[in-house]
Amino acid sequence: MKNLVRNSRTIAISAAAVSLLPLTSCSRGGATTALPPGELRTVAVAKAGRADLSSGLVLTAEFEPFEEVDVMAKVSGYIREIKVDIGDRVREGQLLATLEIPEMQDDLARASAAIEEAGAELATARDDVQRAESAHDLAHLSYSRILNVSKREPGLVPQQEVDEGHSRDLVSEAQVSAAKSHVAACQQRIRVAQAEQSRLKTLLQYATITAPFTGVITKRYANTGSLIQAGTSSQTQAMPVVRLSRNGLLRLALPVPESAVPLVRLGEPVEVKVGALHRSFPGRVARFADKVDASTRTMKTEVDVPNSNLELVAGMYAEVDLMTEQRKHVLSVPVEAVDSSGGVSRVFTVTPSGAIDIVPVVLGLENAQRIEIRSGHLADGDSVIVGSRAGLKQGERVQPVLSAEFTRP
Repeated sequence: MKNLVRNSRTIAISAAAVSLLPLTSCSRGGATTALPPGELRTVAVAKAGRADLSSGLVLTAEFEPFEEVDVMAKVSGYIREIKVDIGDRVREGQLLATLEIPEMQDDLARASAAIEEAGAELATARDDVQRAESAHDLAHLSYSRILNVSKREPGLVPQQEVDEGHSRDLVSEAQVSAAKSHVAACQQRIRVAQAEQSRLKTLLQYATITAPFTGVITKRYANTGSLIQAGTSSQTQAMPVVRLSRNGLLRLALPVPESAVPLVRLGEPVEVKVGALHRSFPGRVARFADKVDASTRTMKTEVDVPNSNLELVAGMYAEVDLMTEQRKHVLSVPVEAVDSSGGVSRVFTVTPSGAIDIVPVVLGLENAQRIEIRSGHLADGDSVIVGSRAGLKQGERVQPVLSAEFTRP
């Protein structure tokens, strides 16, 4: 009898355990526990709202001086004095170095002597003009007298004497013209000598080498006593004196992809991030090539960055956030709210009554946090699901919880 009672209890407990099995469902794969009857599924939601959206490109480039030049000497000579070194800041027109050119001083003295010589010859030529004019006046007067006598008393003066007087008159007149031509030649020689003197003086001014613009000396090639060749041709191997860089304004040459070329605008402000300094600097799009490179399919675009205190150094790397498109006060939702599975973009909204409404939408501009909704039955302030949407269906009732991670813009 006792065994019969024990078996009956065991059967009753087993039946009770079997009756409880359908109430729960769990698996090793992490399936969710079934909700008790009447309890709603909790979903995270965010609010659709108006925002200013923009998209851009992050491009990396290296700072370059706005201007950089190797300062050459116009004339050959030895460096007598050099006044600058690497790192010196110089102003436009400031003296950098002085050359010693002894032979040019001799050439200048020779040109001055040539001017004096031509001047003395001009004075002699002018005296010759006066003598020739006096001789011509005398010859012409003599010829006139003989001619008048011959006309008044024919036969009194032989014709040969008349012809000789006429000849002497013409010869003296030609001598006057020759003397005047000599004066003009002497004057021309003076002008040539003066031009040569001016040229030598101009070349002598190049013995003092000055800065073509305000900048920083970034390299020094020569020292006192170095022989500098005249840098008059790009094909010569003449040694520069110094290298001068204008670093008060730097430029960044950015390779903008072909797809973004139509969106580049002159004067557009950009943010320049310099990793070495852990800072950002303002810049602006100053110029672009207006031509896509055939090999890289990019367009060279230059951004100017002011550097008045020389915090930035040419050669540093920088990242530029180049804004390519911007929209003001457009309807947007968090990127996580958009479901693009199945080839159609849609958002899961929660109605005020707690029911799910799946809304197809047309998307627009997108940034890292939000995306524009161009069309669709969505309004400002609607609740959109940003959490997991697995298993949710149209019309299903849920319990929305506003996510603290996604706030209105």
